[in-house]
Amino acid sequence: MNNHSLVLLRFAGVFGLIGAILGAHMAGSGAYAFRPVHAHILVVGWLSLFGWAVFYKVFQTTETILTRIHVWSAIIGSVGLSVGMWLYMVKPFNLPEGVTLSLYIGGGVALLVSFMMFFLLTLFYKK
Repeated sequence: MNNHSLVLLRFAGVFGLIGAILGAHMAGSGAYAFRPVHAHILVVGWLSLFGWAVFYKVFQTTETILTRIHVWSAIIGSVGLSVGMWLYMVKPFNLPEGVTLSLYIGGGVALLVSFMMFFLLTLFYKK
């Protein structure tokens, strides 16, 4: 049985929780340095992963290399983009800019791959 839906749903839940906590922190503190990170965590992490979880549940796809690439590039990309953006924009650890920018861009590229894989999945889906 295909478990991609459950894996994506669980990761979406984690992103939703983190996004809600960040939003509550910003509202309570009045400091909005996390705004872009918060937005990307909710849109890329929670919304996209949740939408893809629903896709895998509703359309009952078979497990293929394409579905595995899609799921793991989505997860890696969502984490990489969110963490990279946080490290690059908020600078909590004073890491070299090349390191944080590489993680930020690498996460974005992985996420772009996941969107391309999803597009291909929709083209090749068979009932």
